[in-house]
Amino acid sequence: MKKTLAAAVIAAFLPAVSHAATLNFPSDAPIASIAIPDNWGPKETETGIDATSDDDAIYISIDVADAETTDKVVEDAVAFLEKNGVKIDASTQKESNEKLNGMDMTNLDWSGSDSDGDVSVGLSLLSPKEGKLLVITYWGTKGMQEQHGPELQAIITSLKPAE
Repeated sequence: MKKTLAAAVIAAFLPAVSHAATLNFPSDAPIASIAIPDNWGPKETETGIDATSDDDAIYISIDVADAETTDKVVEDAVAFLEKNGVKIDASTQKESNEKLNGMDMTNLDWSGSDSDGDVSVGLSLLSPKEGKLLVITYWGTKGMQEQHGPELQAIITSLKPAE
């Protein structure tokens, strides 16, 4: 009985663990795969996949583009942010380059604000295969996004070209 009670007390203070299935997208002709926890509500969109943390602190989308649609996908991502009240401070732009699972990735990051206060905003571009581009849009509430650091890191590092 004491062991059961102790286990229940410990479990009450541990963060909830949510199952994360690997999602291939787009489903009709997969370009990439990613694992997003179920409690983030991942769903396929017209151009890729998106999800929001269960506390609404983090939004992430990954859209598939090609040479002809890249500008449109980036424009749509910026329009989505603006439609949702995100104001980007262009003077805070930072650019970085890295590799993610063998793919070259360019990151553009800014500070900004929305109706809840200060936010971080990011757009990342990477190519899972020749002729295709993934555009990652990130929007996170400052002060709360750090709580999702390990989850977000696991999501991003799970992004891979489809086999």
